[in-house]
Amino acid sequence: MVEDLMGKAVALDHIRNIGIIAHIDAGKTTTTERILYYTGRTYKLGNVDEGTTVTDWMEQERERGITIVAAAITCHWKGYRFNIIDTPGHVDFTAEVERSLRVLDGGIVVFDAVAGVEAQSEMVWRQADRYGVPRICFINKMDRVGANFDECINMIKTRLGANPVAIQMPLGSESSFYGVVDLVENRAWAFDTEIDVPPKEIAIPDKDKAVQYRQKLIETLAEQDDEILGLYLDGSEIGPDDLRAALRRLTVGSKIVPVLCGSALKNQGIQPLLDAVTYYLPSPLDMPPVRGTDPKTGTEVLRMPSPDEPFTALAFKVVMDPWRGRLVYIRVYSGSCKGGAGVLNSTQGKMERIGRLYLMYANQQEEIDEAFTGSIVAAQGLKNTLTGATICDAANPILLEPIRFPAPVISVAIEPKSRADQDKLDNALQSLAEEDPTFKVTFNEETGQTIISGMGELHLDVLVKRLVSEYKVMANVGRSRVAYRETIMQPARGEGRFIRQTGGHGQYGHVWIDVSPLERGSGFVFVDQTKGGIIPRNFVQATEQGIREALEGGVFAGYPMVDIQATLFDGSYHEVDSSEMAFKMAGSLALKNAVAKARPILLEPVMKLEVVTPEQFLGDIIGDLNSRRGHLLAIEARGSTTLVKAIVPLGETFGYATVIRSLTQGRATYSMEFNAYQEVPAELVEQILKGDR
Repeated sequence: MVEDLMGKAVALDHIRNIGIIAHIDAGKTTTTERILYYTGRTYKLGNVDEGTTVTDWMEQERERGITIVAAAITCHWKGYRFNIIDTPGHVDFTAEVERSLRVLDGGIVVFDAVAGVEAQSEMVWRQADRYGVPRICFINKMDRVGANFDECINMIKTRLGANPVAIQMPLGSESSFYGVVDLVENRAWAFDTEIDVPPKEIAIPDKDKAVQYRQKLIETLAEQDDEILGLYLDGSEIGPDDLRAALRRLTVGSKIVPVLCGSALKNQGIQPLLDAVTYYLPSPLDMPPVRGTDPKTGTEVLRMPSPDEPFTALAFKVVMDPWRGRLVYIRVYSGSCKGGAGVLNSTQGKMERIGRLYLMYANQQEEIDEAFTGSIVAAQGLKNTLTGATICDAANPILLEPIRFPAPVISVAIEPKSRADQDKLDNALQSLAEEDPTFKVTFNEETGQTIISGMGELHLDVLVKRLVSEYKVMANVGRSRVAYRETIMQPARGEGRFIRQTGGHGQYGHVWIDVSPLERGSGFVFVDQTKGGIIPRNFVQATEQGIREALEGGVFAGYPMVDIQATLFDGSYHEVDSSEMAFKMAGSLALKNAVAKARPILLEPVMKLEVVTPEQFLGDIIGDLNSRRGHLLAIEARGSTTLVKAIVPLGETFGYATVIRSLTQGRATYSMEFNAYQEVPAELVEQILKGDR
């Protein structure tokens, strides 16, 4: 037994760390709200449309009616402790799902009974597969017109490649939905839409259909579980305890996915769902020991989920609380820690001190003295701990695998509206970047812009709104400029002559240079071929400096010039009037003179793009890439999806996140990275020079 964070004694096998995951609008937050009510954590139901839910506490969430940040809450049900994380459903906030699944032991996947498996359902399912998270499914909104329980199960099987097992049969459908048959217990329950009226046991209305459902359940389990198979072949009676034990074994082993149904909004089916969490989803003891490495030796280290093991925890979220300051959410895998204790941040190799520990209730906190194995808590005082960092016992160091996040795919420029906002903007952007690993801030020295990058236009829009509402920073947001380059296509010769006579000492510098193109990515090469001291050494260096400065400012369109060789081969100087400044100017003039004859061209950055899409959208994806001047490299089949590899000019990718979702009903994903610089087509050069692109 370990002392519970809420003053109760709970064994490790009675702890459930679970996440509520689904596509947007499937009903995750409403389901969470009912769970909190039935577990006694709240006494009044919140409503998403009214902005009164517990987990959607942020102003932006209540305005938009969507979940943006994952919210953690602890509650109890029949002697079990649930640490629940309600995650966002929108693809722009997929990082919240990613880091939540990294530290959870199980998940409730919510599906809309009408829409079934939707775009983000596929993405979160793949994420859960990646982290090996056992799941149960809840088919929500059974009271809606068009609800189809059997079709949803079929979609889970075909689209997600899963092995769904119905452990309930719905009674009624659409507006006449009123209850379920528990196929494990072989009992029927009717739900009242009033939240305080408990389910009522009734006679099974359609026994033949229930027998068919139950027989299918037993046969599916017999295919996977030897114990059920033995009982089935012997003709022995298979009781509820046998079925529950087999369902638990197979669910924890991720071999099957139990499926339940109900209507969260109408308060139907939540209590059986809570029971299913206790029956079938794993406790920390059911999970394999956490694996890490010794930061000193690199050898593998295992930590068993036990309070007797050394303290090991993973930081999976950082938030800037307006009252408590910087809070770091941690999942404790082994051992325990107290407020005020010193811990090792093994990721950075630094000692840190935990100030206070809090049990989280969305955006509220309850201070606790100690965090035990299996806990999900927030720690104050960890100044250097970022998302994905390991904190552990200093005497027994371990380094856990960090959380990996997708790279940002869309960027815009941002600038403060006034000089007074500059420092505030910098500090606010730094804080937001600490909170959100998929939000990146860079400064483009070529364009002089601060560039913010994220997972989509909604993602960046929400963050900009937070700058105003939370950090009181006013900023202008625009489209980021493409960093073009210039180069030349043929060799040429140029003369630079800088002569000034202003009385007294004048200025005299005179050089001849040859320029020639180099391979892409070569940069700039300077060659000195002067002989016999025709130009003194210090003036040669000044000439090179002048050429380099001219390259930085560009010659053709004002963009930096690359992939060029400049060879200094002749010139002259004056004993009195020549100076380094004069030869610097002469070098600059010679370069501009030569480049003008060398067929200068514009280069644009070209990105390597990979799109993973369901096959039925392949034609639309390829057609859109062609319209963006894309060049296809490969098309590969990957199970039920297709991988498209292409190279596309960066300037053609703005807004691609929105377009690809529209083309594929949000079911395609993509990644992008820099590939090379290539020549801009002649018909687009004039538009770029005018600033139209």
